[in-house]
Amino acid sequence: MRHKLQNYALKLCNDSLDAEDVVQEVLIKLWNQRDKLNEYRNLESLAMSITHNHCIDICRTRKAAAVSYENVQLADKKEYLPDTILEIKDECSLMKIIIDSLPPIQRTIIYMKDVEGYEAEEIGEITGCAPETIRSNLSRGRKKVREKYFQVIKERRNKI
Repeated sequence: MRHKLQNYALKLCNDSLDAEDVVQEVLIKLWNQRDKLNEYRNLESLAMSITHNHCIDICRTRKAAAVSYENVQLADKKEYLPDTILEIKDECSLMKIIIDSLPPIQRTIIYMKDVEGYEAEEIGEITGCAPETIRSNLSRGRKKVREKYFQVIKERRNKI
């Protein structure tokens, strides 16, 4: 489960050192509660929930930096011209900014659904939200992202 927690924390924190710290804290917390763990129905959901909460705490104390050039993965960089790579990176940065501007629950749900690939029921177990709430927030979040994205693109074209 450590690898899964590490990947999830890394995606939320965007920093490998922070992600490692979060996972260490989660594992220590679970270890300290080892006598009570059999009371929980799903240990993985508990661990993911604790990881999520620790990451949110880190994000609240420190604003996330914009996506760096190295963080965006391209299938084969050799196929792209440098200006195309910069355009793609700019688009990724824009999407990150837009998603980061969403309310925390919508941002989290979009990340878990669209990046991590969790199902609504799994997200519900981790976040404590009902599946209907998950689907509703996902729909609203995606709509906001789409609207904001097209608004920014339109503004950029009007400047040209």
